[in-house]
Amino acid sequence: METLLDKHWHYLDGEEVAQLLDVPPSKGLDKFEVEHRLSHFGENVISVKKSKTSLERFLLQFHQPLVYILIAAGMVTAFLGEWVDSLVILGVVLINALVGHFQESNAVKALDSLSSSMNTEATVLRAGESLRVPAALIVPGDIVILKSGDKVPADIRLLSTKELRIDESMLTGESLPADKNSSSLPKETILAERHCIGYAGTLVSFGQGTGVVTATGNNTEIGLISGLIDTADELATPLTRKITQFSHILLIAILVTASTSFVFGILRSQPVNDMFMAAVALAVGAIPEGLPAAITIILALGVSRMAERKAIIRKLPAVETLGGTTVICSDKTGTLTENQMTVQEIRSGNLAYTVSGTGYGKEGTIIAPENSNTAPDANIALRECVRAGLLCNDAKILHKKERNIVEGDPTEGALIISAEKFGLNHEEEKKRFRRIDELPFESERQFMATLHEHDHSRVIYLKGAVEKVLECCTESMLPSGETTLLDKEAITSAQHEIASKGLRVLAFACKHASSDATIDQTNICVEMTFLGLQGMIDPPREEAMSAVAACQEAGVKVKMITGDHALTAEAIGKKLGLRGSACNVGDDCRVMTGKEIAELCDDELTQQVEDIPIFARVSPEQKLRLVMALQSNGEVCAMTGDGVNDAPALKQADIGIAMGITGTEVAKEAADMVLTDDNFASIEAAVEEGRGVFANLLKFIAWTLPTNAGEGLVILTAILFGATFPILPLQILWINMTTAMCLGMMLAFEPKEPGIMQKPPRNPNHPILDKVILRRIGIVSVLLLLSALGLFEWELSNGAPVGKARTIAVNVFVVIEAFYLFNARSFSRSPFELGLTTNLWAIGGAAFMMGLQLLFTYAPFMNNIFATAPIDLLDWGKILVCGLISFSLVEFDKKRRPQ
Repeated sequence: METLLDKHWHYLDGEEVAQLLDVPPSKGLDKFEVEHRLSHFGENVISVKKSKTSLERFLLQFHQPLVYILIAAGMVTAFLGEWVDSLVILGVVLINALVGHFQESNAVKALDSLSSSMNTEATVLRAGESLRVPAALIVPGDIVILKSGDKVPADIRLLSTKELRIDESMLTGESLPADKNSSSLPKETILAERHCIGYAGTLVSFGQGTGVVTATGNNTEIGLISGLIDTADELATPLTRKITQFSHILLIAILVTASTSFVFGILRSQPVNDMFMAAVALAVGAIPEGLPAAITIILALGVSRMAERKAIIRKLPAVETLGGTTVICSDKTGTLTENQMTVQEIRSGNLAYTVSGTGYGKEGTIIAPENSNTAPDANIALRECVRAGLLCNDAKILHKKERNIVEGDPTEGALIISAEKFGLNHEEEKKRFRRIDELPFESERQFMATLHEHDHSRVIYLKGAVEKVLECCTESMLPSGETTLLDKEAITSAQHEIASKGLRVLAFACKHASSDATIDQTNICVEMTFLGLQGMIDPPREEAMSAVAACQEAGVKVKMITGDHALTAEAIGKKLGLRGSACNVGDDCRVMTGKEIAELCDDELTQQVEDIPIFARVSPEQKLRLVMALQSNGEVCAMTGDGVNDAPALKQADIGIAMGITGTEVAKEAADMVLTDDNFASIEAAVEEGRGVFANLLKFIAWTLPTNAGEGLVILTAILFGATFPILPLQILWINMTTAMCLGMMLAFEPKEPGIMQKPPRNPNHPILDKVILRRIGIVSVLLLLSALGLFEWELSNGAPVGKARTIAVNVFVVIEAFYLFNARSFSRSPFELGLTTNLWAIGGAAFMMGLQLLFTYAPFMNNIFATAPIDLLDWGKILVCGLISFSLVEFDKKRRPQ
């Protein structure tokens, strides 16, 4: 029995499946056999892999080099007896750890959500009786009875169906419910086209069916996805990778420099205690205490900005990752498209009409072809065509939450709207043409028919597949209402023309009958009058088209990955302007199907994935393969999705983006970001915000590191020459902590620079400190060294007390940093180009910092704590001159070597 569960059941006959599973379809399993199989196979639930404990996840938050540096800084300040500073630093470490732990705990819920998706009841046939049992107690071989509204409890091979349609969008990405039947299929049939299989977790939207359970729990398709989520790599973001690399280098540099200076001093016969304190001072000066807090705050501000633009961030580093995204893999339905079927073309009375407007809103009209003398409302055939679509219809249009939604089949909803656009009122037409009988749609006959009473006579309306409707017709209606012989070849040609645009085509016909006529298959398929064709599609969002263009202009590739048909995907892709890296605008780019993907090895897929913009009929495993193939090419990959089938790829991607409206809980929990409006345009907005966030992070790093480097150089120079320290460790802590909060943090509020989306995405392999930043750090560090050390020695040589000289040196650092703050607002533009008032936070922060420095310099209690002394107006003049010189030299460097 266990080996049978690995079979592809869709290519076996239903009776053969029942025999292999040793169950009589008319009676089902008996009680003892159910108990035996339940003990053998286990409950029909998805097992969750044991994860790290909450304590383990919390402790791992401290396992980062930058955190080691902060902990070291906290311990050093505690050793110096500065408990307030020590508690502040260690408090930052604790808060960062708590935030990271909370975010990771949310991600762990993904598998719990997946498991709960199968927590339901089902109707089964056991020992000849129909029973309602918990889905968890379903076993392989159980006979399951399905009806509209049921959730399929396990993977089942259908044995019989009656107009059965199942919504499998959460598993396959198919935008419309799948028609199901019990016929066997070729072995190579892909998952989305296995019409004789019902999959666990999917929803029966219409009809009835009976099937035998072939797989439960982890053996179901949804169970396989659980395994894929479990095996998907937990990827570090580009920011965390770069910060980790930078922190390793910084940690090693600090330890080596401090140790070397200590040994050097000992070799020069300096007192051990003095050299130890010198090494401590050097380490404290070189540690950027404010960096982790700044990163958290800048990312948090980015989260707030993105929330205003309909993007909710679940994990802070995702903000920056978006800015570095090089490729966006987007689902089609609802993200790039409206997720509302819309009639766009009608062929009736030998005329081709276009329909304006999108979705289930009634805004729009039916537009006559050029050079036509027949207005739409004068075309009787057109009126009857849209009336047939309106009346031969079981859907309703409802208004909920300020938007129209369809209750029923989306295709039928589109037909109601097209009739409304013609001018027919749904409720009035239903009263005028009272339905008295119907022949529901069945996949075997591929049409639906309804019988209506009107003005003491009866009329039959027919809707269905073009070839089936044509078989029932002998004539077609002209615009005047008269009829002519049916031209099947012309109609078939029109059908192919509409279908080539990716539209789904339905045909319509009618027949007038006597007042006592009934409806059955024999009187329908004879002497019908053909009325016309209606072509519909889920159209692309207008804002998505401009967003795709903006992304591609910014060097971000956009790829559509969908479970829908290749022709439909290609039509939408062309309207969106999607193109591969080898395609130019207007080129016909290749569409790759899931079947083609399955035939490629990983290396072949990696080579081809860059040049293909559209992937259709893709399975969950293939979505994961595509993301991994792109990542192996060095891409920073964003992946959108809403269904359970998307969860593994969402987790594997550098940033997973789930849909907030239509998305399943599984997809949301696996994602890093959730779109509240399910709109691709919000992704483009989030990418723009992400680029702004990363730019501000770089600006903060480029601003803060010269301070640490300058402090380290000042201490190191004093050690090398055996001179008095210009600044003390406690004064260094004052400089680092206050300037980081009052000055550097103001860069978090820096507006995005113009043209940020016209630049290509940054190379994810480039280090966080490029040549421009390193040169800027070097220039400012040397200016700080020369200014602070120069004024310090000048004051000492003129007989000033060491306390006053150190106060001047500290103020030199702060003033140069304040001037440099305005330099750092852009790597290439001057603050005058940006506008001095475009970041009032910077002006306010500089003013507040100067107030603190006055307190630091003149308040007696501060003089006692930090060993400082008051300075006179002439001293401030020297300090301001140093600040102006440093500001001017940095601006000169921008002009001389623009970025």
